[in-house]
Amino acid sequence: MAEARRPGARPRLQSLWMLVAGLSFATMGIFVKHAAAQFSVAELVFYRSAIQLVIVWAVLARAGVSVRTTRFGMHAHRGVAGFVSLFTFFYALTTLPVATAMTLNYTSPLFLALLLTVLARERPGRGLVATIALGFAGVVLLLRPALHGDLLWPGIVGLASGAISSIAYWNVRALVRAREPEARVVFYFALFAALGSLVWMAPQAWHPVRLDNAWLLAGVGACGAAGQLAMTRAYGQGSTLVAAALSYSGIVFSSVLGIVVFDDALPLVAWSGMALIVAAGIIAVQLQPGPRREPASQITND
Repeated sequence: MAEARRPGARPRLQSLWMLVAGLSFATMGIFVKHAAAQFSVAELVFYRSAIQLVIVWAVLARAGVSVRTTRFGMHAHRGVAGFVSLFTFFYALTTLPVATAMTLNYTSPLFLALLLTVLARERPGRGLVATIALGFAGVVLLLRPALHGDLLWPGIVGLASGAISSIAYWNVRALVRAREPEARVVFYFALFAALGSLVWMAPQAWHPVRLDNAWLLAGVGACGAAGQLAMTRAYGQGSTLVAAALSYSGIVFSSVLGIVVFDDALPLVAWSGMALIVAAGIIAVQLQPGPRREPASQITND
């Protein structure tokens, strides 16, 4: 019996890389929040993307995979959506509690389920409708404290990051089905995000990078790249559903780090909303149409 369980054990073990990704993205959020006092959102997106670009290029070179592609248009669509999503996510991180911004970004499976249903021209089933309703009930609970303060707009922007991420995910699905290597997909995402932030910063002044703040930028870039690569490995070699469930560990890690580092105190209603979003997100992944093992269908731009 032990021998019979081995084939399925390895994919589940590979899915544990998602825990590394969750911790990396949560730690990146801490660096982003600290660095926001000295750098603009566009600058943070640029440095994060530039560092990731170098790291992923080295990974591709070591694997002997070229960055040349015949799918440049598809990469452009994914890159633009990824840049906008990353920009809105970083903005939310700089203004909201880390756990709140992270959770809003993780609403993307709900939007992706809707998008895939629309593209398939199918009538959504009752299970999907109920799941999406559950998730957005969680969003209302999570954002309820913001309705009485000045955080409503950042909350809406954070939710938009999840919605736009779903478009990026859909583009990634198409790229993987076109047999593009996952690392190359990550490379072009970083390239377009770096170029987009450069265009955004063109009429603005850059803040100086010094020895006392360079470590913050290095932390943003290194943690972002580590999370992206760990997530790619989890979905590329692990069980898609197990990895999708473990991806929500990022919310747990960000919640703990937010409390320890920033003393973020969220009300019970917000925690309840987060729980509903996590539950709905996991169910939405299970209800998505298509094969259950699409390696990069859940690669995020965090």
